[in-house]
Amino acid sequence: MKLKITIADTTYEVDVEVAEADHASLPPAYPVGSARLAGSAASPPSAPPASLPERPLADEDRVCRSPVSGVVVKVFAKAGDNIQAGDSLLLLEAMKMETNITAPLAGVVAAIKVGAGQHVQTGNILIEFV
Repeated sequence: MKLKITIADTTYEVDVEVAEADHASLPPAYPVGSARLAGSAASPPSAPPASLPERPLADEDRVCRSPVSGVVVKVFAKAGDNIQAGDSLLLLEAMKMETNITAPLAGVVAAIKVGAGQHVQTGNILIEFV
């Protein structure tokens, strides 16, 4: 496959060979703009990062964790909101890209654990659901 790459106003044509990969050994991918539940196929980190101390939860399956490390730009949801799967909950910025975090399930927002301007790490709890 031929690709064109431009670096500092100079265009280069490169040949790229696509190699077959063993996808069974790769970790699960996260769709852009989504969050994962603690009970999803990918298990959460064994210990929460030190930056956000978290209390144990009664129902770990009812939380939304951060899929990336970044900064909370804006929080759209608030405690008590009725949400549907796919509703926007908050906006994260990571590596100069914004990621829209959406509701992984329908329910009621019990608590928002982060605020605008706060740094989060992958796996931090962002939102709890009822």
